[in-house]
Amino acid sequence: MISRVSSPESTADQLDTQFRHLFGTKALLFRAPGRINLIGEHTDYNEGFVMPMAIGFSTWVAAAKREDRALEVCSETFNEKIVLSLDSLSGPPRKHWGDFVRGVAATLQDAGYSLVGANLLIHGDVPVGIGMSSSASLEVSVALALGAVAGISIPPLEIAMLCQKAEHEFVGTRCGIMDHFAACFSIAGHALMLDCRSLEYRLLAIPSDVEMVVCNTGVRHNLADGKYNLRRLECETAVKLLQSSLPEIRALRDVGIDDLEKYKSCLSEMLYRRCRHVVTENQRVITAANVLQSRDKIRLGELMKQSHASLRDDYEVSGKELDLLVDLASSMQGVYGARMMGGGFGGCTVNLVRAGYVSTFREEIARMYAQETGVSAETCMCKAAQGASGWPTEGIRS
Repeated sequence: MISRVSSPESTADQLDTQFRHLFGTKALLFRAPGRINLIGEHTDYNEGFVMPMAIGFSTWVAAAKREDRALEVCSETFNEKIVLSLDSLSGPPRKHWGDFVRGVAATLQDAGYSLVGANLLIHGDVPVGIGMSSSASLEVSVALALGAVAGISIPPLEIAMLCQKAEHEFVGTRCGIMDHFAACFSIAGHALMLDCRSLEYRLLAIPSDVEMVVCNTGVRHNLADGKYNLRRLECETAVKLLQSSLPEIRALRDVGIDDLEKYKSCLSEMLYRRCRHVVTENQRVITAANVLQSRDKIRLGELMKQSHASLRDDYEVSGKELDLLVDLASSMQGVYGARMMGGGFGGCTVNLVRAGYVSTFREEIARMYAQETGVSAETCMCKAAQGASGWPTEGIRS
C-alpha cells in the first residue's frame, strides 16, 4: 500500500510525543528515505552503474540511551516490540523485521564501534515489499540512531557499506550498494548516477517539466526468498566461465557487448541472456545520464522502455502485472517511458510523465489496470528528496 506522506515537521512532533509516552524521556530523531531507480536494474551487484533518487517516503527512528546493554525496539509499522541484547546478536536470518535492527547493531559492533543500550521507536511510511527500498531506509536510520546515542560519528559511506553487509548476513538478501548509498547521499531535486565499483557519483538535476510516477501492481515481492539471490549467483557463474577467455575481468561490469558476443559459446543460452541484460543495461545508464543532463526526455523514455524489455526477456524478473502496467502506460499520451523497478517478481513500475498529464495518467492507469485485473493499482508522484539526516539538523552530513 502506498500511504500519504506526512510533513517532516508533523512526523517529528508525533514521534517525539509517542516516544515520551512509551519511554518517559526526550529522544533524538533520525530519518532515512526510500528511493526509486530511474534506470540501472540488477547492475549494482555486478559492479556497474545505476541511477537512483531518494523520495519523500522515509523511515524515522526516535532514540535515547539506556543504562544497560539492551535495545528495546518498538515498531509502529508492525505494532510490535522486541528486546535485543548487544551481547547476543549473532545468528542466521529469522525472517522477522528485527533482523534489520539486529544486523545493523551487530555489524557496527563487529566494525569496532562501541554501542550502548538504547530505546528505539521506529515509524516508517516507505511502502514495504514493492521495490522502494524500505529495508535500506530502516537500516540507515537505525545506524544513525545507534551511533548518535553512543556519541559516535560514523562516516556516511561507512554507514552505507555496513548496512549493506548487515542485509547480506542477517537478512539474507545479497543486495548491491545502491539502496543504502542513495539513502545516505541523495540531494533534493537530483538523481545520482552512481558507479557501484568506485562509488563515484554525478548529480543530475531532474527537469521541472516531468514527474516520476510510481504504480504499484499490488503483488508484493520478497527479495530474500531465493530468486533475487539466484540471479546474482547466475551472474557470478557467468563471470567465472568468461574468465577462461577474459582473465582480466572480475565482474560483468568489465564485459563489453562485443566481448560477450565473441565468447558467448562458453555460456549456456540462459547465462548469455543474463549477461546481455547487465552489459546492455550498464550502457543504458551511461547514456541516460547524458540525455538527462541534456534534458532529452524522449530519449530517456526510450531507454526506460528498452530497460524493461531487457529485464522481461533476458533477465526474466518481470511478471504479467508489471508488463501490463508498462504496456498500459506506454499507450498513454504524455508518458515518455515506463519500466519495472526494483528487484522484480512483483512490486512497482516507474513512469516518466509530462508534468501537465500526471493527474490524467494516474486516474486512467488505475482505471485500466483495475479493468484488466480486478485489482486497484495505487499510484504516487515521487519528488527527488534529500538523503538521511538527524532532525531537525542534517546530522549525517556534520
